[in-house]
Amino acid sequence: MNESKRTGSAQARTGAGHTGENTSGTETAATAVTRSRPHRHRFALAVTGAAAALALSIGSAAGLSASATGHARTVAAGTTQSVIPFTGQPTDPGQGSDGSTQQDAAPASAEESSGVVLIDTQLGYENAEAAGTGIVLSKDGLILTNNHVIADSTKIAVTVATTGKTYEASVVGSDSAHDVAVLRLKDATDLTPAAVDDETVQVGDDITAVGNSEGGGQLQAADGTVTDLGASVTTTAQGTEDSETLDGMIQVQADIVSGDSGGALLDDEGEVVGMNTAASSGTPVVTGYAIPIDSALTTAESIIAGQQTSTNTLGYPAFLGIGVGRTERSDQQDRSGQPAQSGQPGQGMQSGQTGQGTQSGQTGTDAVAGAVVAGVYEDTPAAKAGLTAGDTITAIDSTQISDGTAASSAIAEHKPGDRVSLTWTDTTGQSHTTEVTLTEGPAS
Repeated sequence: MNESKRTGSAQARTGAGHTGENTSGTETAATAVTRSRPHRHRFALAVTGAAAALALSIGSAAGLSASATGHARTVAAGTTQSVIPFTGQPTDPGQGSDGSTQQDAAPASAEESSGVVLIDTQLGYENAEAAGTGIVLSKDGLILTNNHVIADSTKIAVTVATTGKTYEASVVGSDSAHDVAVLRLKDATDLTPAAVDDETVQVGDDITAVGNSEGGGQLQAADGTVTDLGASVTTTAQGTEDSETLDGMIQVQADIVSGDSGGALLDDEGEVVGMNTAASSGTPVVTGYAIPIDSALTTAESIIAGQQTSTNTLGYPAFLGIGVGRTERSDQQDRSGQPAQSGQPGQGMQSGQTGQGTQSGQTGTDAVAGAVVAGVYEDTPAAKAGLTAGDTITAIDSTQISDGTAASSAIAEHKPGDRVSLTWTDTTGQSHTTEVTLTEGPAS
């Protein structure tokens, strides 16, 4: 998610009972706060279709774009990309750079790198790739990272920084509201877990932010200090990404940049006190934000225990494989409860889903309410059922579908492998009903 840093104006609010740069406890405006996500590289993708629509896969597809977004990460020669053909018209998820370049950082030492991993993802439905960071939780390969690092991914590779060994990874679960995800490495043994501090960090403490800065493939360490506790950060939506508010954050003055997300915020004893998540952009002095490690671990433990909540997704979401057109009432697609917006994978229907307005696949007075199909990904349940761009989904099982949000919610109730009845009206006005088996979508 998705993988370039999320940029936007934001506010940092001082937490009650804490002191720091904002001594009065009132809100202070931050120039621009971005998720410290890695560089994303998009590749040209040929698509067809007439309607301008947001590419989203019901179940969790990613938005497609024929143009490169900011923080493009160069792809090594010979790299094979996993590209899923899409028939329809995608929207441009936004362009531009968040403008971050790291100045005050140095290669991380062996001690600082212990228990930290580099994460590389392929986003097959976006024809893109990205990179981030993670923290080792267990010897057998459980990894903690940000949800936005792995959102929309179709393939994840994790490299242990201290050994250079790379593992295939799968998603145990993710929580979009708390921006936490847990991965499991395949066939991993005898990894060195990160040392976690059992004490609370204080304002003025020295810290070091360790991460895969700018997706460079080598851990960097940026020294700094804690400037506030209990901070709240709200990013504004940009391109294909929704705005998000995270509370209870550790605020630091440290050179955190794109790619550092999911990395370790270390105290002066080299123990993890937080997980790097966001940073300011476009200012001389970088303000970074980290999720307190105890908060991140609480969310991770519920995921590992298989506890379903209103904000998490266990494993991978169910996937139908379509793009849905945007509504006229908003230029921005409704995330529809999914962890990523605008063509980014989610639980059920991919982001880029339409808003609350009524959808119509027909013209004139015979308009049909429902979720308009903007395009269909090849070899997905939707493609096998015969859906094409311009069709309008009117029902999923016994649930009447009024728009993309309703379709997303209906799919989100299911798991990969579930069979559902799908009813739609084609562009000629003919109604169809068939059963489809939902497949496994990209990470949500």
